[in-house]
Amino acid sequence: MSFKQTARYIFSPVLNIFESGTEEYHYKPSQRKILLVVGALFTGLSALVLWLALGEDPGYLIPVIIFGSAGLVSLIVGTFGNERGVAKIWGSSK
Repeated sequence: MSFKQTARYIFSPVLNIFESGTEEYHYKPSQRKILLVVGALFTGLSALVLWLALGEDPGYLIPVIIFGSAGLVSLIVGTFGNERGVAKIWGSSK
């Protein structure tokens, strides 16, 4: 089993949400690149907020959870997802 197949198996609960369906979709390769950049920015932003707010008010964990989750899902789908999953995140249907 290759690394990508193993990662797809591990992240299948997330990937199945975005890759399910039979409707037509419109995919552009640039959508995957943008999704990876946005995912990296959101993950970096959440890590920065966590680092700056460590030991402060626990209310700072709310943006860490929200931006971190959005960033991780974007990175997972952008890296291991198929064309349908990427297009579904962008809402690209014909």
